[in-house]
Amino acid sequence: MPSPTEITVTQLNRLIGTPDTPVLIDVSLNEDFNDDPRLIPSAFRHQFDDVAALSGQLGDRRVVVYCQKGLKLSQGAAAVLRDSGIAAETLQDGFVGWRDAAMPLVPAGKLPPRDAEGRTVWVTRHRPKIDRIACPWLIRRFVDPRARFLYVAPSEVLDVADRFKATPFDIEDVFWSHREERCTFDTMIDEFELAMEPLQRLATIIRGADTNRHDLAPQTAGLLAASLGLSRMYRDDLAQLDAGMLLYDAFYRWCRDATDEGHDWPAAVTRN
Repeated sequence: MPSPTEITVTQLNRLIGTPDTPVLIDVSLNEDFNDDPRLIPSAFRHQFDDVAALSGQLGDRRVVVYCQKGLKLSQGAAAVLRDSGIAAETLQDGFVGWRDAAMPLVPAGKLPPRDAEGRTVWVTRHRPKIDRIACPWLIRRFVDPRARFLYVAPSEVLDVADRFKATPFDIEDVFWSHREERCTFDTMIDEFELAMEPLQRLATIIRGADTNRHDLAPQTAGLLAASLGLSRMYRDDLAQLDAGMLLYDAFYRWCRDATDEGHDWPAAVTRN
């Protein structure tokens, strides 16, 4: 049974990918991390003896700290954060417990460099529709919650990437883009090793909407309609992204929890 300041692997896994995901901080020793350089989805690395420096940016967010086995480093770092008024817990059994339960892990080497504020920075074409909202959703929910997205004129994406040290995505001839019949969202799932069943189901819906293949899933037409509606409601691409986060949260939860549930009218009447 976990202590009052611990969260179990199962409990944390139910939160991953949702807006309620806590801030995840990996405080493992460098040598331990280098033996298996992967992160729990959405986590970032920080020195265990410097976590107090994070207090100002954590605010009232729920925090989970983990180290290799969930012992002294995470216990101590979480205690320091609690002393600073942060609601900090530790992950029971740490990284090893998560890994041994076969939970998803993101290879750290696939993450682009971070800026001075610790954020990955991405750039793509303006006026997004499907992939250019879906991919930022995936990144913010499973890779880097603080990721920064730049939407610019198509002709300027590569130059902006060069001058602003951003990673281009969903344009031709870059790494993070379509591959044959699969779209950029598929590429990110593959490269970040996030091939969980709910995300694979969501990827099929996104691929159908993004490539006009409505035969792939019955939900495809609905996603396309909602996405086109959002693109007409918002002139500001970042405001559209904020609104689109809720749309993809809803589709993800359907893919994870509600695929067997139906709805009819009139409601079924129970007779004695």
